[in-house]
Amino acid sequence: MDTGTGDIRGFLASRHPFDLLPAEELSAVAASMSARTLPAGAVLMSPGDRVDTLSLVRRGALETRSPDGELLARLGEGDAAGIRALLAGGRAVNRITALEDTLLYDMPAAAFRRLRGDYPAVNYFFAPQGADRLRGARAAAGWDSQAGLVGRRVGELLRREPVTVAPDATIAEAARLMLRSDVSCLPVVADGRLLGILTDRDLRNRVLAAGMDPGTPVAAAMTPEPKRVEETAFLFQAQILLARHRVHHLPVMRGERLLGLVTSTDLLRSQVRSTVFLAGDVGEREDADGIAEALAPLPEVMHDMVQGGVGAYAIGHAISALADAATVRLVELAERRLGPPPVPYGWMALGSQGREEQTARSDQDNALVLDDRYEEAAHGRWFRDFADFVCDGLDRAGYVHCPGGIMAKNPSWRMTLSAWKDTFRRWVRMPQPEALLNASVFFDMRPVAGRPRLVQELQEAVVAQAKGQGLFLGHMAGNAVAHQPPLGFFRNLVLISGGEHHRSLDMKHSGLAPIVDLARLYALDAGVPQVNSHDRLLAAAEAGAVSRSGARDLADALEFLGTIRLRHQALRLREGKPPDNYLSPEELSPFERGHLKDAFAVVKAMQQAALSAYRGGRA
Repeated sequence: MDTGTGDIRGFLASRHPFDLLPAEELSAVAASMSARTLPAGAVLMSPGDRVDTLSLVRRGALETRSPDGELLARLGEGDAAGIRALLAGGRAVNRITALEDTLLYDMPAAAFRRLRGDYPAVNYFFAPQGADRLRGARAAAGWDSQAGLVGRRVGELLRREPVTVAPDATIAEAARLMLRSDVSCLPVVADGRLLGILTDRDLRNRVLAAGMDPGTPVAAAMTPEPKRVEETAFLFQAQILLARHRVHHLPVMRGERLLGLVTSTDLLRSQVRSTVFLAGDVGEREDADGIAEALAPLPEVMHDMVQGGVGAYAIGHAISALADAATVRLVELAERRLGPPPVPYGWMALGSQGREEQTARSDQDNALVLDDRYEEAAHGRWFRDFADFVCDGLDRAGYVHCPGGIMAKNPSWRMTLSAWKDTFRRWVRMPQPEALLNASVFFDMRPVAGRPRLVQELQEAVVAQAKGQGLFLGHMAGNAVAHQPPLGFFRNLVLISGGEHHRSLDMKHSGLAPIVDLARLYALDAGVPQVNSHDRLLAAAEAGAVSRSGARDLADALEFLGTIRLRHQALRLREGKPPDNYLSPEELSPFERGHLKDAFAVVKAMQQAALSAYRGGRA
């Protein structure tokens, strides 16, 4: 039997957070501990019992049940029993029983309290709330949603206030201002509104080459309504925008306010790579097979991002940007083949691409919003051929056809703006099962190609329709709790039993899908336009639809679970296997398994809160 101090010390050294203790402290704590064997069926503690030790499972298994007999968790090697009791004043809250002969290493309560007081890492790990511990798990594990170049924001590059010029200033005055300020571009601003930009290229092509009088107002030579980017955009998104439109300057905005300019040189200096270069390559290809070839390095790129410490939020945006690039290029090729569209349209991405939460390769979800001038007899064939070309091209490029047929090539999902508004109104007012199923995909809309305003106008109408619809929100809350997360994983009955994924966790349906559903619910209740789940949670909290602490906890759980899943998928891709969502607990360290429990606990608690708040329809 492993009962010696050396054995205990070695065990502690292999378990987080004790692995962070200094060597001398580790030895002292091990010397204060003792070992004991609990036979199968024996009770470790019952509600109300005095508890004076933290018991670490060295071998065997324990089962925790609430006072009314509900199964709460099963504990295996490396797990700790008695935490809740010690944090509750030394009195047991639940009943813990040995499932089999179990070897325990007991740490005196005094030693446990001293470690928590002396070492913040220990105190943090054993914090009363799982969400509090989860908060720092990514940093402790070397993960950061903002780590790496791919996670940097455009606003970080701004170093000076923008030098601007009025539209009625002369070209000569503007040129002298550019010389004095050592800039290659001047934003043209009137009454605080950005009207255009005047660049070195404009002076060369529109003024000098055309023989324009230098006394002419700047408005006559500027580039009107330039492409622009929000300060919160990732650097790779700005780089893709520059490459796609073959421009060299991007105004950086905060809403309608101009904050500054970034140039292609600024971005190159930041060495934004990988996804940017893939997207640029996609934009040069002449067919779907070429796009597939351009995207072939995606598994390695994804693996590098995960290994580089980039978190799920940033990676989701990066991978989704590649799907956007493939879509935009196929739209361009389709219009080249078919000619200009007979009426304006908006191509919208739905589902995970719409939320900018794609991972690896996934199936496509998309639809078309058509201008109300659309007539089936006159225009139907063009849009049928157009949608077939793009959707079939995406399929060949690796974004397989949606099994449920939610694609623009399905005539059901090609509608005029007015028809789309009527469809959403019917779904909201009569929340039948089919409507709720559609809601989980179609409410996650984002414009990708064509006229963005058509999709934006639809989204604005949908948000307004759903806000305050108690019956609909109540049904949505029921959907959000349909998938219950497991509270255990190792030696736990919640693992999948039998079949191809025996003894694994479904990371998508058990953890991530409920958070996505809750974020959508809160966003619709709050009437906010955000589509990304993380952004929805923060915006909904700001609007008061969910508590700030609850939103923060869910956002942290989303990032942690998403990063765990991404790492699993990146590993499978690197090994030449198709990515999936089924994670074996054996892939995780004890540290990660502990925080996985915290994340699942957060999700379950927020599901219960949502069900209570929306039960019967929210007023």
